[in-house]
Amino acid sequence: MDLQVISRDGEPEYAVLPWSQYQALLQAAGGVQRQNAASAAQPVDSAACAPDDYPSFDQVGPLRQAKELTLAQLARAVGISPSYLELIENGTRQPDAAIRRSLAWELGVPGWRGEA
Repeated sequence: MDLQVISRDGEPEYAVLPWSQYQALLQAAGGVQRQNAASAAQPVDSAACAPDDYPSFDQVGPLRQAKELTLAQLARAVGISPSYLELIENGTRQPDAAIRRSLAWELGVPGWRGEA
């Protein structure tokens, strides 16, 4: 099996393998086989969402809690300190573009990727 393991902080976080091998694993596990990669992933088109549709940064805390993440867990995943994340959550700080992208990814939000 051609498997690539991606680690974060010395711990395995993701496994990447060829599509055909993924399909074989799904089949062996009794899962539904998909015909192509396009049907497997349906990314959110953030260009189709107006910035007004994005949650404001004061919603980071409720979004984090809805995903059952602690402040420390989300901060670690985003690559910032818990105290800095707390400042973002309470509106004291506005995150830069890289942090906005990371927050959007971790919280499953289609926005916060390019807007200022």
